[in-house]
Amino acid sequence: MLAGKRILVTGVVNRHSIAYAVAARAQRSGAEILLTSFGRARRLTERAARSLPAPADVLELDVNRDADFEALAAELAERWGALDGAVHAVAFAPQDALAGRFLEAPRKSAAVALETSAYSLKALAAALRPLLARARGSIVGLDFDASVAWPAYDWMGVSKAALEAVARYLARDLGPEGVRVNLVSAGPLETVAASGIDGFTRLAELWRQQAPLGWDTRDPAPVADAACFLLSDAARGITGEILHVDGGYHAMGAPLAAAAASAGG
Repeated sequence: MLAGKRILVTGVVNRHSIAYAVAARAQRSGAEILLTSFGRARRLTERAARSLPAPADVLELDVNRDADFEALAAELAERWGALDGAVHAVAFAPQDALAGRFLEAPRKSAAVALETSAYSLKALAAALRPLLARARGSIVGLDFDASVAWPAYDWMGVSKAALEAVARYLARDLGPEGVRVNLVSAGPLETVAASGIDGFTRLAELWRQQAPLGWDTRDPAPVADAACFLLSDAARGITGEILHVDGGYHAMGAPLAAAAASAGG
């Protein structure tokens, strides 16, 4: 599905990262992969990169540093000359902007969450724009449903809403150049990021109960498959889309158990 494609994947921390599953699936589908990381996490990313089906190089990228984007674009231009796809899987909010602290969160923490989790998609797209346009490439971002307010998600939820808006505006502006921009809205998965969210275990339990198809919080493969589809030529007519890969949870208006009880009596 991705034979001959050159794809950059951000956000791999370890083998449990959703981005790792995307990178591995893309390689098995024929793509050549490069990863990004920075700082202390880079050693973890490099370890994960060695365990991919084909070991991948890791390039430096702190999404809050403009100089890193410039250096990344130059490195990709030298290595590949063009880029067929980029995966945005970067999100962060300080602890004082999560877990029920929405009203108390300081301005700086909210700004960090928005800049890292949403503005970074625009920054990545702008930096890679010439390379993506050359290949009529695809940008895919990882999302979590921002249409409602979730317990404990707080400023990360606001950042995901901003991410969805950024993706739509990028789809508008890059579409004439043949570049597609889409998001995959995934159900809860057991990752390093999820472990830092209070109430994740309860949310995952409810998700498994309500999703019509069921939901395995330990299996990122369905999300990886969807991302690779959006990176492929099979999705050449799709942009500005949010593809829900959550077992159907997003389409349910009431808990299934409650609905079943009501119908039965």
